[in-house]
Amino acid sequence: MTLVSRAFATVAKLPALPKRPATKRRVTVHRGLSVRTRDGVILKTDVYEPVDPDAPVLLVRTPYGRGAPTNVIARTVAERGYRVVVQSCRGTADSGGTFEPMRNERDDGLDCVDWLKRQPWYRGAFAMFGPSYVGFTQWAVAADAGSDLKALCTTVTASSFRDPTYAGGGFSFDTVLTWSSILAAQRGPATAAVAELLRGQPKLKRGLHHPTLAEADAVAVGAAVPHFQEWLRETEADAPYWTERGHTHRVADVTTPILMIGGWYDIFLPWQLVDYATLRAAGRQPRLVIGPWHHGSTGLLFASVREALPFLDEHLRGGPPATGAPVRVFVGGTEEWRALDDWPPAHGVQEWFLTSDGGLAPTRGPGTGGRSFRYDPADPTPSVGGPRLMGTVAGIRDNRRLEARPDVLVYTSAPLAAPVEAVGPVRAVVRTTSSVPSFDVFVRVCDVHPDGRSVNICDGLTRVATADGVLEVDVELWPMAHVFGAGHRIRVQVSGGAHPRWSRNPGTGAALFEPGPMTAADREVLDGSKIVLPATLELHIDP
Repeated sequence: MTLVSRAFATVAKLPALPKRPATKRRVTVHRGLSVRTRDGVILKTDVYEPVDPDAPVLLVRTPYGRGAPTNVIARTVAERGYRVVVQSCRGTADSGGTFEPMRNERDDGLDCVDWLKRQPWYRGAFAMFGPSYVGFTQWAVAADAGSDLKALCTTVTASSFRDPTYAGGGFSFDTVLTWSSILAAQRGPATAAVAELLRGQPKLKRGLHHPTLAEADAVAVGAAVPHFQEWLRETEADAPYWTERGHTHRVADVTTPILMIGGWYDIFLPWQLVDYATLRAAGRQPRLVIGPWHHGSTGLLFASVREALPFLDEHLRGGPPATGAPVRVFVGGTEEWRALDDWPPAHGVQEWFLTSDGGLAPTRGPGTGGRSFRYDPADPTPSVGGPRLMGTVAGIRDNRRLEARPDVLVYTSAPLAAPVEAVGPVRAVVRTTSSVPSFDVFVRVCDVHPDGRSVNICDGLTRVATADGVLEVDVELWPMAHVFGAGHRIRVQVSGGAHPRWSRNPGTGAALFEPGPMTAADREVLDGSKIVLPATLELHIDP
């Protein structure tokens, strides 16, 4: 045990190791082993070997290098009796080949599994672990790895990245460009990457605010990024490009026990829950944990290991089976964890109507008016907090400065006489007109505290391709688990975008890769628009 792994275990609140001689906890690391793929590419791999020769195998396939924090987690888990295998994906770190996001993970992953089975220390079973893209590499092999695969521990990820890339029909600009910058930084000198971070990532910020979308990658990283350019063109859901790179069509075939960990402010949450629903419809029972996290939360990192260890013990070592409900969610406003039988829990709906005087009421009034605003893509409505990739800009934020902008309409309820609980899916129906043929509808739900703070709970965006007269635009928001306390108020924002989380809508209907003029949109939101929150029927506090 090292000082770093001991500190990690302490902060993550992992169970203490049993008292035994230090030699029994020793971990030997074999670095830079070569694993050959079917097309001859060499993938570099580290193996963290505990003393126990019969230790079960945990496989981690990552594009983010094999240094910290991956090496810290690997050692921490190996000290608990697992042989941890960490492999760098094709074209990343010191592995050979070219990294083409998502394209080779199935074949390369299965080739790695074949290599595992040929090792003298392999005992016929393995599991996989990891967040984000590392979780995607699990989905890539899950349906084809065979009965030796005993468990998947997936965190803030999805079986396909196509739909998150074009969330609501828009383009998830911040996620794509920020991720591209992270990958580019890994290929350069570490000192340059650290210096860029210490300066506040000025090149990335310039790229995110560059007016021509197709040039943003060159501004942010110094050269065109192939996958960024491809994603500006390959936008169709049924495009062969995405079919080759996604695994949603095989989720129902996966029979391996799965642990799914998500966050209320995570970029992948809605699609992670689609994977969960697909498994449930196929008769599976994955375990689901959703906490108060965004994609880069340190708490999420610790929770992923804390939740994974007993799950791995159960399915790789025959440890005690999990007890309690299969779903646990963190409920904001009460700061409680709740146990559920399924997601979403059984619920009705509660409708809150947007009124032309800026109110939010549980009954629709007789009004037939509306409220107007102008969305100018040259000065796009900014995104504040919420599900973004980098933790420095993600999660819960005070929205008052955003709500003071003239291009954001705000609708606020009266102070609540009693708490309002909402756990489940959220959607909005916005009756609107637009002066330009293409526009976005962004909707956000906030909790307004008695001191005036307006904190974001969930949101979503829908891109409209053609406008003609009054449209009823459906907006699917991120789900929520929140209690609005007595004396608090519920607030709904409606605006024309959230930049750079989504790319700005130029108003012309031009393709993402096409440069061109930007046209301001005069917009009106009409009475009869509403937010539809879940009305909880039954919840249980997790003991």
